[in-house]
Amino acid sequence: MERRWVGLDGYEVVGAVRAGRQVLRVRRHGWVVADCSSVAEVARHVELADLCEVIELPARREPEKIVRAGTSSHHR
Repeated sequence: MERRWVGLDGYEVVGAVRAGRQVLRVRRHGWVVADCSSVAEVARHVELADLCEVIELPARREPEKIVRAGTSSHHR
């Protein structure tokens, strides 16, 4: 699962690989602003305190079919 942080004004930070090296990619409204090699570089583009990590929760399962209890022979 990819880690992703979003901020104000359409900013987003995601991990990426560029030229075989791991970078932090800063995007704004989907457009690449910069590929940063450190958090300090990211801070030049976006206020770090405004970033919130996006946590994707597993999809909700379909509720199981409700089965009515039958009567057993010893409950007559």
